[in-house]
Amino acid sequence: QAFPLPSLPRKQPTVLVVCGPAQNGAIGLVCARHLRSFDYEPTIFYPKRSPDPLYRDFTTQCEKMDIPFLSYLPTEVQLINDAYNAVVDAVLGAEGTEGTEPCAPILATLKHIRIPIVSLDVPSGWDPDSGGPGGLSPDVLVSLAAPKACARSFLGRQHFVAGRFLPFDVQRKFELNPPEYPGTECVVAL
Repeated sequence: QAFPLPSLPRKQPTVLVVCGPAQNGAIGLVCARHLRSFDYEPTIFYPKRSPDPLYRDFTTQCEKMDIPFLSYLPTEVQLINDAYNAVVDAVLGAEGTEGTEPCAPILATLKHIRIPIVSLDVPSGWDPDSGGPGGLSPDVLVSLAAPKACARSFLGRQHFVAGRFLPFDVQRKFELNPPEYPGTECVVAL
């Protein structure tokens, strides 16, 4: 529910959503659905699909919304720069490392693009606790639930948190102090 973000202009509403095989990839599929609902034109690259039934359902929902899936990620970064307004990084998040296949070649390509990267929760290639030299350098970070420790290393243009949905007992247990969400907003800029 982190979209539309004010940082994504609609002059060219095309967005490439790059999904990894685990939970962050599933979040990317949900993100693509939301983008489509807000009149963006998402395209998904999801090279290693999870056998998890829930993830398969998310994939089916995207297909039924006529969201196209790429069969390969162009290695010529200029093709990506010309075709899309932004890239959503849902490759690894907090659950993986850069060497995870097929993620390493994907991240190698994404490190060279010039259009904005929006990372979901933890930028791919980053350690959730210590940050990420060598990982992606996103322009926008959307922290899910609460910012992870690595967010202290984030140097991009905008940082958002999408966590209004957290139950109060979870907030107390982890001593979270969520920001104030104006009106019915589910996302707030930090």
